[in-house]
Amino acid sequence: MKLWQIYLRGMLMGAADIVPGISGGTIAFITGIYERLINSLRSFNLTLWKVWKEQGFTGVLKAVDAIFLVTLLAGILSSVLLLSHFISWLLASYPLHLNGLFFGLVVGSAVIISREMGGWTLNQLLLILLGAFMATFISQVLPSIGSITPITFFFAGMIAICAMILPGISGSFLLLTLGLYGPLIEAVKVFNLTFIAAFAVGAGSGLLAFSHLLGWLFDHFRAATFAVLFGFVIGSLKHIWPWQFLTRYKISNQGKMLPLDTQVLPPWHFSDITGQASYSLTVIILMLVGLLMVLSLASHKK
Repeated sequence: MKLWQIYLRGMLMGAADIVPGISGGTIAFITGIYERLINSLRSFNLTLWKVWKEQGFTGVLKAVDAIFLVTLLAGILSSVLLLSHFISWLLASYPLHLNGLFFGLVVGSAVIISREMGGWTLNQLLLILLGAFMATFISQVLPSIGSITPITFFFAGMIAICAMILPGISGSFLLLTLGLYGPLIEAVKVFNLTFIAAFAVGAGSGLLAFSHLLGWLFDHFRAATFAVLFGFVIGSLKHIWPWQFLTRYKISNQGKMLPLDTQVLPPWHFSDITGQASYSLTVIILMLVGLLMVLSLASHKK
């Protein structure tokens, strides 16, 4: 595979990772580089020391498939930088429409994940409940911290990077659930090096720490892993439902409002309670567009 082809796949992965609902891992799987990516990440282990002593730095680069990884990462970063301004503008100008599209994308991902669970047995249902509980727990942890700091971004990077290993769940969706999607997009937009570096270090650390574990789970407990992921996604859908009313919040150390709890509303009640336009028809259309986009991508895997 030529370098420009790898770079292009990286750009597609970056575009997917910045949009909640589409997994960069899914794009890697569809475009035929998932296995190579996993093998490259797994090569970062203690045997590299032996390779270093016997073959030197050149041998290490070859062992980890460094040219492939660097080219792919360059494509991912290029896409993130190019899209961050556009996404930030949409978040500020069309939040209901954007969340409608995100909701459809995530529902589509949930459908794909459900196909990999191996049936609806009692064990799978319990694992789904575990995933839903995890989603509820994680979504409540971050707002309780009370501030957004580089440490927060570090741990967010560790969590979000898991999406690159397991196809089916989006890293940006995890960030959306944690309440960090908007702040990260803004950090990239204004080029806040402190937050970006903290997130990048967290992502790199998480990638090295979890790649072997997640790869092993995917190999040996595929159905169970996807059942937990399905529960997580379903349990998190509340957080991107377009029509919500803020019922509880707190002020962070930076003086910003942090949502703690919201009430999910039907679109026909949203305008009455909030006094804002619901844009019901266009938002529902965007939900369907997002759903069909993901299902269409999934059909190309077969």
